[in-house]
This record gives sequence, structure tokens and C-alpha cells, in this order.
Amino acid sequence: MIDIKIPTVGESISEVTLVKWMKKEGDYVNMDEVLCELESEKATFELPADKAGVLHIVAQEGATLLIGDVACKIDETAAKPEGVAAPAPKAEAPKKEEKPAANAAPAKETPQSDVKATPVAQAIMSDKQVKPAEVKGSGSMGRIMKHDVLDAIANPGRKSGDAAFTRNERREKMSNLRKTVSRRLVEAKNSTAMLTTFNEVDMTRIMDIRKQYKDSFKESHGVNLGFMSFFTKAACIALQEWPAVNAYIDGDSLVYHDYCDISIAVSAPKGLVVPVIRNAESMSMSDIEKKVVELAKKARDNKLSPDEMAGGTFTLTNGGVFGSLMSTPIINIPQSAILGMHKIQDRPMAINGKVEIRPMMYLAVSYDHRIIDGRESVGFLVRVKELLENPELILFGQDPVKTLLEI
Repeated sequence: MIDIKIPTVGESISEVTLVKWMKKEGDYVNMDEVLCELESEKATFELPADKAGVLHIVAQEGATLLIGDVACKIDETAAKPEGVAAPAPKAEAPKKEEKPAANAAPAKETPQSDVKATPVAQAIMSDKQVKPAEVKGSGSMGRIMKHDVLDAIANPGRKSGDAAFTRNERREKMSNLRKTVSRRLVEAKNSTAMLTTFNEVDMTRIMDIRKQYKDSFKESHGVNLGFMSFFTKAACIALQEWPAVNAYIDGDSLVYHDYCDISIAVSAPKGLVVPVIRNAESMSMSDIEKKVVELAKKARDNKLSPDEMAGGTFTLTNGGVFGSLMSTPIINIPQSAILGMHKIQDRPMAINGKVEIRPMMYLAVSYDHRIIDGRESVGFLVRVKELLENPELILFGQDPVKTLLEI
């Protein structure tokens, strides 16, 4: 019998929560098979089996465990029961799909064949374009009846059979990740002299570039050309010109960074996470886009490691994906500033004495006034605006004509 203990998952992490057992008591498990899902204050990770054998659970779901605590035991001397599958081998290349014979009858389409509904109810749903998922059947075995469909049409957004004025309450234990987010947000508000400055950027040039080159970019690099690479590159140039925005306070000292580790705020299933793009100032546009896709996917799948979220010198957060028009983002401590991106919205703008409709985005920089003065915060944001409205400047960081003229 061997003990399966909670491994070390980061320097500052001393405890984790056992979220869910993937195997049951008495199950036979293979070596390296995932036993359970654990959650620290920074990330979610899996606990694999060190040996093959029969599982004996020690810690229960929802328990808080210290690093080194025993989560379960495995009896490696137990005989492998008949019928237990061995570890899955590497997947073979898929066989070519056989074409049906020329005289074979085509498969008959049966839309909504898995939905149990009376013919009348089915006809009404088809006529009124009501999805079966929006209707709660009240008939035998959940069968959808005529009155169920009519009720769903009369009360859009509420499944038939649901209480109209329910006062139910649910109590759920806060996850370690949510506790950490809560603590850090309150700490940021209470321990920094936080102010926010605003500006707006005309996104016309960037949107034209994406429209013109999106296909060739995807073909060349295998990834879509998004907005995040433009904002990351612009922020890196501005951070190097305004170093205080890329610094933080450590006791009585100011720590400046000659590199840009850009934190990207991502909404994950279990809460907000902020993975880091290391040395973003040295990366190409395609490298940044690929890294953003990689980190976002890991965040959605709860696969981010503590190392991927540690550090960071400056944060980008995009509330625009949720429809936010303007907000005041909270600093991601110990960093000193954060740039908030928002919804792109067509607005009338005065351009050379004429009113034109332009795609505009509000930008917001929240900063710690203890280290960043108003001149620096405004100068930083104006520089970001200039680079975004003139994306060709991102290549050199300055106007090619001014460079030529040395002015």
C-alpha cells in the first residue's frame, strides 16, 4: 500500500482544495491515470497515480489539504481484475471514410429525433421556431405536450413548468481561487493610491489592417489576427518609454523592469485568472496571438500552472468582449498599472472639420499614484493611443519620417 500525497505546486502555496474525485473507492487504476482534481489559490491541477492498483480514498471532496497530506492510498499488490482496460495506446491515424455505394439510399434526416414530443407540439415548435431545449415537457417521461410549447411561447426565457416567482436560495462554498481574487482586489483598493485616467482611440486603421490581411496572416501563421497583439505591442513600446508604469514599490525601493511581462486577464469557469506573456516586447505579432490562444484555452480548461500566472509587470484587461463601454479596472498588485480595453462602438467624430462615423474604443489606465504621476499616466495612455491609431509606428516605435529628419 503506497500513499499518494499532495505535491508541491508553487513556492507560496501551502494548501489546496480537493475539488472532485475522478475515480471511485475500490476502483482499479493504471499508473499515471488521473485520480482527482485539486485547486490552489492560483490554479487547478490534477493528481495522477504513481502506481497501478486498487484505489482507497482518504480525503473527501471539498476537503482542504496541506502540501504533503495523504489524498489516497493505492494497493499495488492487488491483482488487476478481468475486464479492466489497460492504458489507452496512442491513437492510430484515422482510416479513410468509405464512400457509400452509388445505389445506396441516402440516410433519412430525422431532425429533433431525440426529442420526445407529440406531433402537434412538434408542428408548433417547427412553425414558431421554438427550440426543444427551451421547452420543459410535462408529459410521461418528459414528453413535450401542446400546452408546454404554448406556455414557452407565452413566457419566453422561462421553461414551462418552472415556478414564476421562485424564492429559492443556493449556498456554495467559495473556491480557493475566488477567495484569492477577493482578497487581492480588496488589498489593491486599500493599499494603493489608485486613480484612473481615460482616453479614446480611433480603431479605423487597425480594423482596416485586419480586414485586409486576416486571411494571409492566418495562412502564414495558423492563427487569427486579433486586437490583443496590437495592444500588447503598443503597451510594450509605451512601457519602455514610461518606465514608472512598468515598475512597482517594494518597501522603500522602486523596482523597474527592462522587460515587459504582460498579464492577460481571462475569465475562466472558476473565476478570473491572469496568465502572463513573458518578454512580450521581444515577441512578434503572430507569437503573441499564438500565446494568447494557448493561455486562454488553458484557462477555460483549468489547465494553467502556477508558473504561468506568476509575475507579470503590467496587465491588459478587455471588458469589451462582454459589452463594457467604460470601466475603471483595478490594479493587479504588486503591479502599479493596468490598461482596460472596452467595446468598439461607432460614434460621430469631428475629423478635419467634418463629422464622420468612426469605430471608437474607450481606454482606461488605473495606476498607483504613489509611483506614477499624472504626467506619466497620461503620457503613457496618449502614446498607446498614437501607436494604435498609426499601427505602422509599432514596427519602429517612432515615425519613420521624423526618424529620417532626426526631429
